[in-house]
Amino acid sequence: MAKVDTAQTKAGHLATKILVDGGDPAETMRVKEALGYVDGQTTNPSLIAKNPEVKKRVESGRSLSEAEESAAYRKIVQEISPMVGSAGVSIEVFADFDTTADRMVKQGQEMFTWIPNAYIKYPCTPEGLKAAQRSVAQGMRVNMTLCFSQEQAAAVYAATKGSKAPVYVSPFVGRLDDIGWNGMDLLANIKRMFTTGDGHVHILGASIRSLPHLMRCFQIGVDLVTVPAKVILEWVTAGRPMPDANFRYQFNGKPMEYRQIDLNQPWQNFNIKHELTDKGIRKFVEDYRSTLRKAS
Repeated sequence: MAKVDTAQTKAGHLATKILVDGGDPAETMRVKEALGYVDGQTTNPSLIAKNPEVKKRVESGRSLSEAEESAAYRKIVQEISPMVGSAGVSIEVFADFDTTADRMVKQGQEMFTWIPNAYIKYPCTPEGLKAAQRSVAQGMRVNMTLCFSQEQAAAVYAATKGSKAPVYVSPFVGRLDDIGWNGMDLLANIKRMFTTGDGHVHILGASIRSLPHLMRCFQIGVDLVTVPAKVILEWVTAGRPMPDANFRYQFNGKPMEYRQIDLNQPWQNFNIKHELTDKGIRKFVEDYRSTLRKAS
């Protein structure tokens, strides 16, 4: 493996932007001090529930009201916002299976005012895609999360055509690995599919679990990668290695075959249903509700 020049890294010259996947501003600062920069940050309800202040409060028996949860989330991203670079801070709306696009957009509009570098996260569901379509038309930046298939990524492309800002799509690598598929294949397949597009959708590798995951993201050349602080610090400690001609990513799961997909279709034409998207929504809802005060 080759080693990257430290000065280049500090200047942010890596082709792939590095984001911290977390909900703790102190952790983000530790990464920034070790790495020399942070391009951006991704957050979600699970990560906010793990925030030390929120966790301490809930464990002490002082659960939050919905308004207090929103205020806590806003405070966290406002602390993180000035620490990061051009990739911004992704803030996720609350969405269960009954949440309409109207409700998502309303939340997104509010969250977009919290910080000047916000990206609003919507799920890769029909209502999420409707929300994204309306949001980019209003000039909002969006990050489509819980992506597990090429068709979902193609639908994101179609729904957000005309966006003046880059749109992120976040394929979750580790969660595909968990059920026996080679999640890294999805990143490579989406990158290949998007070569026929106009470049408005950027691939953000997510659910990164290990240093080999990170190295493979660099090798594929994804636009961005969001990584837990632990893995970023492991990469820094290892000397910031980069994949060279001898690097081989090894995973024993089933390969994900490339599919030829026409991007010039309405997003409604794509089959975007995926069991892992549904599972992810259920998990985020559970973690969000774990911080809330029970109704009397």
